[in-house]
Amino acid sequence: MKKKRGIVSIVLISIIAVIFIIPLIYMVSTSLKPKSEVLQNTLSLIGSRVTTENYERAWNAFPFARYMFNSIFVGLATTALTVFTSAMAAYAFARLKFKGRDKVFFVYLSTLMVPIQVTIIPLYMILRILGWHDSYAALIVPPVFSAFGVFMLRQFFLTIPAEIEEAAKIDGCSRVAIFLRIILPMSKPGLASLAIFTFVNSWKSFFWPLIVTSSDKYKTLPIGLYAFSGQYGTDWSALMAATAISIIPGVIFYIIFQKSLVEGISLTGMGGR
Repeated sequence: MKKKRGIVSIVLISIIAVIFIIPLIYMVSTSLKPKSEVLQNTLSLIGSRVTTENYERAWNAFPFARYMFNSIFVGLATTALTVFTSAMAAYAFARLKFKGRDKVFFVYLSTLMVPIQVTIIPLYMILRILGWHDSYAALIVPPVFSAFGVFMLRQFFLTIPAEIEEAAKIDGCSRVAIFLRIILPMSKPGLASLAIFTFVNSWKSFFWPLIVTSSDKYKTLPIGLYAFSGQYGTDWSALMAATAISIIPGVIFYIIFQKSLVEGISLTGMGGR
């Protein structure tokens, strides 16, 4: 019976994997077709010839290198700051005992249910008052404080035995030293999982960068991809080429932290005290 269930699971997982892989294959094949053949036979994966002219056209269509640098810089900065702030808040909610802790955590967590469209206008007005419009600060600072990140790391911290911290206190470690030298090193899988989620969300973000940026100096790659959709048509071959290039950093980031991601997700689902 277990063997049959295992076979069924493998088959289902394989089918789901194929469903997700097909669009990627089609994207790459379209990017390598001549522009004139993209809409002639949409079911064909191979054109009359393989060409890289679409990649050259995509690279030169807008300041591609600048947009990619902005996306990488904003993604890494947002990820680093989000992981750090979320870890501090999560540790406070998981280990520190103060009046109303659980109520405050519930209120903080309830912000996940507020649609981003509700906060866009007041947040934009605050940025205008601060003079942050069209700057890296506008792209990095607002997403840094993540209720999801706090919840995820809190669940992970709860799986760490409190006896370890008690032993450290006996040895004379302060609360800050325990957090930096014990909790964070033991939480690498959870931190890596949050880092991947944060980087991917920042990398694919379109709506917020579209609102707070107006010059090419600060625009990110998703905004550049939108440039291939014109009023009278879309340059599909160049768009597919640009998209193929844009997914490379995310894939590399995922490959680096892949093992930690699996371990982190499995551990954050465990119960705590």
